[in-house]
This record gives sequence, C-alpha cells and structure tokens, in this order.
Amino acid sequence: MAVKLRMKRMGRKGRAFFRVCAVDSRTMRDGRVLEELGYYDPSVADTDARAVLKKDRVAYWVGVGAQPSEKVAALIRKYGENGSHLEKQATALAKLKKKPIQA
Repeated sequence: MAVKLRMKRMGRKGRAFFRVCAVDSRTMRDGRVLEELGYYDPSVADTDARAVLKKDRVAYWVGVGAQPSEKVAALIRKYGENGSHLEKQATALAKLKKKPIQA
C-alpha cells in the first residue's frame, strides 16, 4: 500500500479548512484516512498560526516512506521537526490564544 500525506478538505462553502492526513494513495481526497497529522486553516489572519502539525507523527510517516503532496511538503519544511518557521509559529499561536473572542 502506497501512503501519501495530503490535505482533506473540511468546513463549509467559502470557509474551508484542511486536515493534514496520511492516506492510502488510492482513496479519494475526502475519503478514509489512516491518521490525522494536523490541520491548516487559511482563514487565520497570522500566516504562521495557520498550520499546526504533529511533528513526531509526520516524521514517522515520512520515515516509513510516505510521499507528501507539494503543499504538505511545504508545510513540513516550515513547521515540521526542523522547520524554518517554528519560532514564529510559537509566538503567533501564543498571541492567538491571548486574543479575546469578539462577538
């Protein structure tokens, strides 16, 4: 079985977000997944707070030969175990948690 790391679209029309998943390459885009590895929400204002990955599980799947899609590979380069934007992501997520909810 060939495993791919790709995004699964969720949400409603005009307000989509994506889950980063390990899936069998023969399944459809929003089909059954082997494991959910994180999420990507393009509607978040701060760019570095948009993606959150389970770094250890992503490293495991890549280690056993799973092939990431182009977009997921870019997210892994930025926010994976040795990512280039990890410090920026930590500050962006902390700032996002402190922000009060506006009704």
